[in-house]
Amino acid sequence: MHVLRQKVHRISLKGCLFGILSILFFSCSAESSLRKGDQYLSRGEYYDAAAEFRTAYSKTAMKQRDKRGERALKMAECYQRINYTAKAIGAYQNGIRYIEKSVADRQKAGYDKPELDSLAEEQIVGATLQLARLQQKNGDYKNAIKSYETYLEAAKYMPSRSLGDDTLAMNGLIGSREALTMKQNPTMHTIKKEAFLNSRRADFSPALFGDDWDQLFWTTTRPQATGDELSGITGTKYADIFWTKKDDKGKWATPEKVEGELNSELEEGVCCFSPDGKTMYLTRCTSDPDYPRYAQIFTASRSDASWGKPQELKISKDTLSCFAHPAVSPDGQWLYFVSDMPGGHGGKDIWRVSMDGKVLGGVENLGAPINTPGDEMFPTFRLNGELYFSSDGHPGMGGLDLFVATEDSTTHKWTVKNMGYPMNSAGDDFGITFEGIHNRGFFSTNRGDARGWDHLMSFECPEVLQTVKGWVYEKDGYELPAALVYMIGNDGTNQKLNVHGDGSFEVVVQPRVEYIFLGSCKGFLNHVEQLKVDTSSVSREHVLQFPLASVSAPVLLKNVFYAFNSAELTEESTVELDSLVTMLKENPNITIELSAHCDYRGNDEYNERLSQRRAESVVNYLIAHDIAPDRVTPKGYGESRPKVVKRRIAEQYPFLHVGDTLTEEFILALPEEEQREACNAINRRTEFRVLRTSYGMFDKPAAKKPEEKSE
Repeated sequence: MHVLRQKVHRISLKGCLFGILSILFFSCSAESSLRKGDQYLSRGEYYDAAAEFRTAYSKTAMKQRDKRGERALKMAECYQRINYTAKAIGAYQNGIRYIEKSVADRQKAGYDKPELDSLAEEQIVGATLQLARLQQKNGDYKNAIKSYETYLEAAKYMPSRSLGDDTLAMNGLIGSREALTMKQNPTMHTIKKEAFLNSRRADFSPALFGDDWDQLFWTTTRPQATGDELSGITGTKYADIFWTKKDDKGKWATPEKVEGELNSELEEGVCCFSPDGKTMYLTRCTSDPDYPRYAQIFTASRSDASWGKPQELKISKDTLSCFAHPAVSPDGQWLYFVSDMPGGHGGKDIWRVSMDGKVLGGVENLGAPINTPGDEMFPTFRLNGELYFSSDGHPGMGGLDLFVATEDSTTHKWTVKNMGYPMNSAGDDFGITFEGIHNRGFFSTNRGDARGWDHLMSFECPEVLQTVKGWVYEKDGYELPAALVYMIGNDGTNQKLNVHGDGSFEVVVQPRVEYIFLGSCKGFLNHVEQLKVDTSSVSREHVLQFPLASVSAPVLLKNVFYAFNSAELTEESTVELDSLVTMLKENPNITIELSAHCDYRGNDEYNERLSQRRAESVVNYLIAHDIAPDRVTPKGYGESRPKVVKRRIAEQYPFLHVGDTLTEEFILALPEEEQREACNAINRRTEFRVLRTSYGMFDKPAAKKPEEKSE
């Protein structure tokens, strides 16, 4: 019996030792995971941090309610940041419950720890606000309203509370109450998930590009992205920029990674383009194991169809803030971006910096009503100047909602409007892009995805638009992608329009407004077109042409004709000559030489006299239409200046090559009569070239005659 009691005692002692060792082991293991989690959290690696906090939480004894509650809240914050909404809700609920129990335990035991109770109360109130925001994001508006009301009631008795948090709570409460009404009153938008463009991971922030908006770029963490390392922030591969292009039938090609040096093993994405299409602005996150990964804005230049290696764009000397989500204004004068730098309204704000070539001005915060104590992100522009962005600080349906902001041209004040349902949902809706002037395009959303991954959706809204489609090109030549078009309307419109690579532009015009469009390009004369827009109940496109005459090279007058062996102008010449009159009146400071040319047939003296008389006929027409005689000089060159073939002629006549000079010897060496006759026709031409561009600018006015004295 004694021996049995000894054995039982030894077994009990072993059990106690095992229990103590187990507690110590799990406690040490929990503390180790907690330290690792804090390290990951400090670097912004929320996915890895959440895993460590989850381990620390699970290995914390149930009786250690205060620690268990704090670790649940840390885990909840990480889940919230990586869009694991359901897990974040559960973790916040557990954290609140354990902290409340720890306070109750102290009070029940009679411990007088007011500083601990005060800290616990702050934790509970703060967690309640985050829980409300997540419930709203999860579409649980009923419980979100309760949690918002609980927060607002408790916050009344907390002098140290953040007024910004109160604003977020009030806006969240308004949004939760209005969400059902928004769903019952949808906008005219139709949306469609684009399965072909999406992957099994995140796809977001689309950007349409190209003269015909037939290229689509976006950010993705799909398995085909560069590198093998998984991000500690998301648990997926580091994001790359992918793209696709429409074929001739309007179908998107298979998405692929942008080739070249644009993508790296770092995080790239959220890109936009300069109005001329030559520069891409993108976000890149650096990688440093010891410091947070701050996002920076980079630029990449386009050469032909490929993009070069990104170069960092230094916006500020601030090295402790993020700079992300670039957006260039339609006129190219401003770069908008997102940052958490000091001086904002809280969270992440939208800022902008002026751009003069490659030189950046000072940064400025857009301020209220655009920025709030929440996050305002993913700015982008529609060609009509409207600014679109996403926010979780304005009243909305939950998560990030899409908003549109318009700026008053007189007061420069912004008006902000929620885009409504179905563009917005309880989830995150952001990163919108438009197909030129039209109210259709793509955006990204994580609605309906339990893992919180984003996907691309297309949208379209029916509209009645009157538009202008214009082309700026060299007269008798090719497109001028460096051209600018100035648009002035009698309603106060004053816009500078950039053209695409093919020299085209497209802009919306308003009914009952009279417009003047001036096309200009360095090295060319200006050209003006006028348009009076009528009222219409259907969409209509007005087409305008802007042929610009070169200042440095002869310009062909295509449709000037003379009677056979005569200097008499035919009626068919009127349209072209009237166009020349208009051009001279639009450019009052130029003088020109008007030249006529003949082919090699006939003797030199006869050809020279004929060409001179023809040039004089054109000049006389111009003078008769109010062009000053000293602005136009006639010159007949006969056959002395044969045409030198340029690219446009070479494309029209395959037997000719750029640089060929159509001399008599060259023409007679051609094998076919048709080819020889075509060359003679090319040589028979009327041209003009600019002599001066300062006519009347520096001329002194004639001296007045002295008045005669009356007798």
